[in-house]
Amino acid sequence: MSVREYERLTPYSKALEENWGKPPGNLNSDGQNLLIYGKQYGNVFIGVQPTFGYEGDPMRLLFAKSASPHHGFAAYYTFLEKIFGADALLHFGTHGSLEFMPGKQVGMSDICYPDSLIGSSPNVYYYAANNPSEATVAKRRSYANTISYLTPPAENAGLYKGLKQLSEMISSYQSLKDTGRGEQIVNSIISTAKQCNLDKDVELPEEGAELSADERDTIIGKVYGKIMEIESRLLPCGLHVIGEPPTAMEAIATLVNIAALDRPDDGIYSLPTILAESIGRNMEDIYRNSNNGILEDVELSREITDVCRAAITAFVEETTNSKGQVVNVFDQLGALFAIPKKAPWVAVVQRTRFAAASRDKMRSLFEFLGECLKQVVANNEVSSLKDALEGKYVEPGPGGDPIRNPKVLPTGKNIHALDPQSIPTVAAMQCAKTVVDRLLERQRAENGGAYPETIALVLWGTDNIKTYGESLAQVLWLLGVEPKPDALGRVNKVEPVPLSELGRPRVDVVVNCSGVFRDLFINQMNLLDRAVKLVAELDEPAEMNFVRKHAIEQSQKLGVPVREAATRIFSNASGSYSANISLAVENSSWESEQQLQEMYLKRKSFAFDSDAPGSGMKEKREVFELALGTADATFQNLDSSEISLTDVSHYFDSDPTKLVQSLRKDSKKVSSYIADTTTANAQVRTLAETVRLDARTKMLNPKWYEGMLRSGYEGVREIEKRLTNTMGWSATSGQVDNWVYEEANSTFIADEAMQKRLLETNPNSFRKLVQTFLEANGRGYWETSEENLDKLRQLYAEVEDKIEGIDRM
Repeated sequence: MSVREYERLTPYSKALEENWGKPPGNLNSDGQNLLIYGKQYGNVFIGVQPTFGYEGDPMRLLFAKSASPHHGFAAYYTFLEKIFGADALLHFGTHGSLEFMPGKQVGMSDICYPDSLIGSSPNVYYYAANNPSEATVAKRRSYANTISYLTPPAENAGLYKGLKQLSEMISSYQSLKDTGRGEQIVNSIISTAKQCNLDKDVELPEEGAELSADERDTIIGKVYGKIMEIESRLLPCGLHVIGEPPTAMEAIATLVNIAALDRPDDGIYSLPTILAESIGRNMEDIYRNSNNGILEDVELSREITDVCRAAITAFVEETTNSKGQVVNVFDQLGALFAIPKKAPWVAVVQRTRFAAASRDKMRSLFEFLGECLKQVVANNEVSSLKDALEGKYVEPGPGGDPIRNPKVLPTGKNIHALDPQSIPTVAAMQCAKTVVDRLLERQRAENGGAYPETIALVLWGTDNIKTYGESLAQVLWLLGVEPKPDALGRVNKVEPVPLSELGRPRVDVVVNCSGVFRDLFINQMNLLDRAVKLVAELDEPAEMNFVRKHAIEQSQKLGVPVREAATRIFSNASGSYSANISLAVENSSWESEQQLQEMYLKRKSFAFDSDAPGSGMKEKREVFELALGTADATFQNLDSSEISLTDVSHYFDSDPTKLVQSLRKDSKKVSSYIADTTTANAQVRTLAETVRLDARTKMLNPKWYEGMLRSGYEGVREIEKRLTNTMGWSATSGQVDNWVYEEANSTFIADEAMQKRLLETNPNSFRKLVQTFLEANGRGYWETSEENLDKLRQLYAEVEDKIEGIDRM
């Protein structure tokens, strides 16, 4: 597109010159013309959306507010509407850059860039069903009609290499522990566990140490518990193909996870709860004992999991045809519910020690699972796109995690979120109390029994929609306040819980809200700010109210009223998103960790003030730094199996662990925790433990990477992305063990056959993978042999030649 044509057809092009100079600029251009990347097939144009443009520019990444789109970005949308003449646009795949361009948060006007870019083109948008918050941003800011698609089916991570050997040894120990061989097997288990780097997660004695039978059982219980945690971890296998419903095997994995959750509002008990009750046990107790490594309950938990899977497999097989597809769900299952004695799940349970399990509770559960199965395999994704392109109505439906909320199914719906004023719900508050109690318990155990004075947390939009406000409720419970809904169920008031009832000090918080949370939950930010200020003004002793203690200290230092010093709810400037740390890491455009920390402070120090409604986010960097400088721990939540710490860059982008350490007067190393509520057995782990678990179950797991590689070039990019995100965690938190990089190098570089596959499938992503290994070493995050580094440097040169088409043979 010539510059003259671009300027004639793009009336707002002059406004872009402030940030990007005269067109064509150096992005998406050849120096004279603007370039549109894409290919036309008859009446269809398939194009690649341009990037934001500032990813590789450290100075632009530091701007507190986001710059305008560049000329190449504007030219792309001008081309689609005015030259190609598109009747409709289909944005394919979640989270583009159009809807995150600068402008108002809601109610776009002609001076907002998303409005200028989309023009008058109808916008149809395929969006992941589990991401209702960003889908809402796409609807509000780019007028999208979203169509949900399924996330990849989740499967258990399974075991491989040394972890599989360990599992076999533990089975041998259980059958031979009372013979003379028990001691010898324990020594082999300790040795293999150390080779698998499990000594970072489980305290192991020296090999050959004198151990009593009880001590041996405790060690084996803890190792077994860790192995089960790895094996049963859910992971998405491969990528979803639009319009391709899950196979029977994939449907079983989804239903096992749906059946693992109690649903008291629907009067449905989880299958593990029903089985545990049949032998007079409480499932919560079994989970707790299993987490603590009590061998008997680790085995029982495993047995319950196996019976659940077998019962649900028998159930799904009733509707499976010879091709492994689920068909005619209710025709096949109707007869089974009519004659419950013939039900295949009952037959499975009867052959186990859980034979006394309640038939009525199982019937209610399996009727519910039958309805879920029908929705899981329904295929509306392509037909909904057809309806949208014909200008017809696309049925709306909630977005979220299909396991927590099966009403998300079937996909192919126009995604909506929830009433933001209805959260946190009573159930979310209950779950939040459990997680906060476990977080404080963990922090005290590692801190000589002392309570943390301040915790720095992150609030995400999607997580709070999926969990109906669990992480929001966690902030309230740390403060020691409870939400009070009005007669219509709207939560717009909080009340402090008396200290005598709370039984602990009120913990101060520094809340970093994502840009999407700010857009969707401005009422809840108001609620949180009022809650913090309410607690800061309570007449309570400083040692029992850390919010008041810090607010008084900070008010004296800043010379402002206590109420103003108690500012704790922060986010980006209005219309801006993220700390840009992820862009800097992905593009290697940063020099030092201090530079990343400066980005975080510059972009995330905008405060919400409930005392000045409608005034927007005001920069309050000094208060932000003082509050962060009191933090003893950082904390984030994981709420669903599809997205974990290294799957996306958002988590490390919002992590202030090293920053807090640099702001503390004593420079004390800060603890960092992750709450994992992806299963019924909610856990609070350290960040380092979670990164290790993530690496073992995904990046280093053949089941995961082979599943990804079946998707071709995109699979290689997914592998590279995990390594880049792992390095992001090294940069912001320093919580990644050396062995994670070492094992990744062994898996993807040292293995010649694997190296060749990656190179041939996607040379560009393989080059980035090799570059990330070298960068991790250069930045001091990975120590390895000179031999490994020489091989990587040589490989990098070879890949460069291949991409450039140079043959040195």
